[in-house]
Amino acid sequence: MLDRRLNKILSVFEGEKGDLISILQRVQEEFGFLPEDALAAIAEFLKLPPSQVFSVATFYDYFHLTRRGDHLICVCQGTACHVRGARDILEMAEKTLGIKSGQTTPDFKYSLDRLACVGSCALAPVVLVGDDVHSKMTMKKLKDVLTTNRDNKESETG
Repeated sequence: MLDRRLNKILSVFEGEKGDLISILQRVQEEFGFLPEDALAAIAEFLKLPPSQVFSVATFYDYFHLTRRGDHLICVCQGTACHVRGARDILEMAEKTLGIKSGQTTPDFKYSLDRLACVGSCALAPVVLVGDDVHSKMTMKKLKDVLTTNRDNKESETG
């Protein structure tokens, strides 16, 4: 299955070395991360050393080499958010999800990350759940957001 999906992505490109980042972006969009065998196939397709493809994939924070959760939760740690309690909010998210920042739940439903700055300082502290921005976050609001998100996702799949 990886080969078919990867070949479909690669078929759009002509094998130019300058296509590397665009290919990595599309592969990550398709798989949610960059599988090791995909990196090897990309290196072969572009006639690049595998180490070069790996170094580009690990240089950018956008790319991930391990499977991420279906739902990404990001807690802003910028100055305004930090001053307004973002550290405590991150700790509560870790406790609620049972994972640390940078980790994914064992069922691959959630990944938790900290961000340097979301750029919404007037709304601090800010938590992103997928593409949804949750502003002026409090411990109670976080618990409600995580509980509601979990309940909705479980009812959709259950």
